[in-house]
Amino acid sequence: MSTAFLFPGQGSQSVGMGHALYEQFPAARARLEAVDAALDVDLLALMFGAGDEGEAEERLKQTEYTQPALYAHSLAALVVLEQRGLRPDMVAGHSLGEYSALAAAGALSFEDGLRVVRRRGELMAEAGERRPGAMAAILGAKDAAVEAACDEASAAGEGVVQPANYNAPGQIVISGDKAAVARATEAISGRALPLPVSGAFHSPLMDYAHDGLAEVLDDVTVAAPRCPVYLNVTAEPTTDPQEIRRRLMEQLGAPVRWAQALRRMKADGAQRFLEVGAGDVLQGLVRRTLDDVETIRGAGTPEEIEAAVEA
Repeated sequence: MSTAFLFPGQGSQSVGMGHALYEQFPAARARLEAVDAALDVDLLALMFGAGDEGEAEERLKQTEYTQPALYAHSLAALVVLEQRGLRPDMVAGHSLGEYSALAAAGALSFEDGLRVVRRRGELMAEAGERRPGAMAAILGAKDAAVEAACDEASAAGEGVVQPANYNAPGQIVISGDKAAVARATEAISGRALPLPVSGAFHSPLMDYAHDGLAEVLDDVTVAAPRCPVYLNVTAEPTTDPQEIRRRLMEQLGAPVRWAQALRRMKADGAQRFLEVGAGDVLQGLVRRTLDDVETIRGAGTPEEIEAAVEA
């Protein structure tokens, strides 16, 4: 039975993430401590909610902290799963989670991946400050209708808006300038939910981050992954280091084609989808997109790891 490992992105974080893994598994503790030692912020204190829990929760929502925290949690869980004999046949990650997936597949070293996601988070936060935007989840509308509304709103001259995440059938996130996002949502026959984000991710409003991300990616080694990585930008599998590097750059301003990637993974033989890291968002998207597959919440807590091993 082929197993796909899926890695979450922003929105899956929560105070307390990784703490049980840290307490129970020496390998997870070592990996999380290595993250803390490599950064100039006490990331574990934010993740575990030490001190003022409300303050930790607010800081953990900030992009520059969210991204390394999610990466650290996923990779800490991964090392425990690997010790228990679970390894993926294919991997994918949602937005930030693509870096976790690449590290899981050996395309990025753990240390290089951490360095890139920390810088990526900083750059995306800065881009959001320089050019504030908005994102909204559109529920119950067809892809083509959302795309057409975005095109019309962008052509109206109030800024740009485009699909940012094709999450599941009937669930698309749009992103761009505030006025353009508002105009697009008014034109769509579906429910629109504004998202509490610090920037218009996966849209041209992230252009400011491009050069800085290119600089840090140029300074790391991208190796051939041990298994296929299904890319956000194309929804297609690859084991080509140069394509991975190129698509990571494109991913900043391009839509995450998550539903399309899930369909391709199933077509390529995936029968089990194991979510590695915080939350259970990706399991829900799998269930909304695919029939006749198994979903497993694999690594948020020791209990979930045990259940994944026994599945």
